[in-house]
Amino acid sequence: MYVLGINAFHGDSSAAILLDGKLVAAVEEERFLRVKHWAGFPAESIAYCLREAGIKLGQLDVIAVNQDVKANLWRKIAYSLLKKPDLTLIADRLKNRKSRLDIPHLLDAAFPGEKFTGVLQTVEHHLAHLSSAFHVSPFDEAVVVSVDGFGDFSSAAWGIGKGAEIEVLDRVYFPHSLGIFYQALTQYLGFPHYGDEYKVMGLAPYGKPSFLSEMRELVSLQENAGYALNLDYFIHQNEKITESLSGGAPEFATLYSAKLTDLLGPARQKDEALTQKHFDVARSIQAMYEEAFFHLLNTLYARTGVDKLCLSGGCAMNSVANGKIYRNTSFKAVYIQSAAGDAGGAIGSAYSAWHTLVPAAKRHFVMDHAYYGPSYSNEYIEHLLKAQRIALNNASCKTEYVSNASDLFDRTAKAISEGKVIGWFQGRLEWGPRALGNRSILGDPRREDMKDILNLKIKRRESFRPFAPSILREKVSEWFEEEDDVPFMMEVFQIREDKRSLIPAVTHVDGSGRLQTVTETGNPRYHALIQAFNSLTGVPVLLNTSFNENEPIVCKPEEALACFLRTKMDVLVMGDWLVARN
Repeated sequence: MYVLGINAFHGDSSAAILLDGKLVAAVEEERFLRVKHWAGFPAESIAYCLREAGIKLGQLDVIAVNQDVKANLWRKIAYSLLKKPDLTLIADRLKNRKSRLDIPHLLDAAFPGEKFTGVLQTVEHHLAHLSSAFHVSPFDEAVVVSVDGFGDFSSAAWGIGKGAEIEVLDRVYFPHSLGIFYQALTQYLGFPHYGDEYKVMGLAPYGKPSFLSEMRELVSLQENAGYALNLDYFIHQNEKITESLSGGAPEFATLYSAKLTDLLGPARQKDEALTQKHFDVARSIQAMYEEAFFHLLNTLYARTGVDKLCLSGGCAMNSVANGKIYRNTSFKAVYIQSAAGDAGGAIGSAYSAWHTLVPAAKRHFVMDHAYYGPSYSNEYIEHLLKAQRIALNNASCKTEYVSNASDLFDRTAKAISEGKVIGWFQGRLEWGPRALGNRSILGDPRREDMKDILNLKIKRRESFRPFAPSILREKVSEWFEEEDDVPFMMEVFQIREDKRSLIPAVTHVDGSGRLQTVTETGNPRYHALIQAFNSLTGVPVLLNTSFNENEPIVCKPEEALACFLRTKMDVLVMGDWLVARN
């Protein structure tokens, strides 16, 4: 049975396809349309999934969508009667609902001459999140948690996954939301764009939690494991909050009220210089998030006694909090898949539908790597390089096919050790927002100036944002204070104190690093490259950042080459082809 899951008309539109319960392909629409967090209908992603599976639209048995407009319906009605929200807000939501129910017509337009005749299944937003974590995890039984902004009138859900079943125990409903709390305070700090919360995580270690008492005015912890917002400080619950979902990235109007600025002082403007106060507010935001997060997790552990945990939802991207789970809770094992945010709703809706429609099906698939996007052959790359010969000559670039893989890894490792910046393009595109060694820019973590070099040559991003270490899995305990499998860069661990000076380019101001653990089975070529660098330098770590320049991560060789040529990268390795500036 072929099941296609989609996340549509929501940030990070995406598609994924299963064959008899095994994930075949998964990708975000932004990678094709080149607009970050693209939020329309994922037609290109669907087309790619069908190509990868080798089928046509009409051969799909099921299409599953990660939204169910009937979910929590009575709560929606009761809230509307009680609060009487802005009528234009209701009209906009009905318009969005109509778009999301119009999947058959959208498919007809995207695939003329083909007809989908299978089952269209809707899956409640947070159930899709829970499924996206549990059904691809290695656990037979686990506590499952989804926390985000909003979806289907709730902002969080939690329960128990066992076998193929997920039992939802409780939820947090609109208008209360830990995701909205973090997003609103991110806006307050002058970061207005969808997905900017990671900047607050990067800022937080520079500050002290001196505004934590004020944050506790905004969020209160509840006995059921949840939390509630003090709605005096927010406006999303009763005013029209504009959100562009017709195409392009989602954009939200201000989510906080004037009372928040009365509490904290004037909000930072987008281009205003950062001060110590802003650092302290960021640290306090993160501290409040962690209070609520660990209250939830510790309450669930106390009630269930289950010591395995699956996390999902946009808040599961908070790698700083994730990295403290073993220290602050009694959970013994944690699984967070690579697209924990809304993109992951595509695989979650697909797996939820699969297990609903085929109840006898047993789980047999574990997602232990993230490489489910498009790939390109050496022949394709060669054709591109020949077509771009003039541009390469003008940039004083030399191209070479390196047939011996060990030689390629050794030469690349040597270039990194010499301080050169490498564009590394290999195999299938990563699923999720992280570059995990197939669409990466690599540098020497030993160089204290490597962050500045990368920002000057390529990234042009805020100086306070850290770069990530990729490390051989077998070396983690020697370099980090915690040890775990972290293949998707979803946890921040403390780097051992005696190692921090050895890898300053990936050591954040608080001594932490958002690591990726690399295994030979998960990514053999990237593992071999790090091994070659370790043999050369004694350091089993590479600096890894996403292969892009203020755009979505590159998907195709054309995009990788264009990024290489317009920036000041020194070497580009695509498959077995090596491009070097003279």
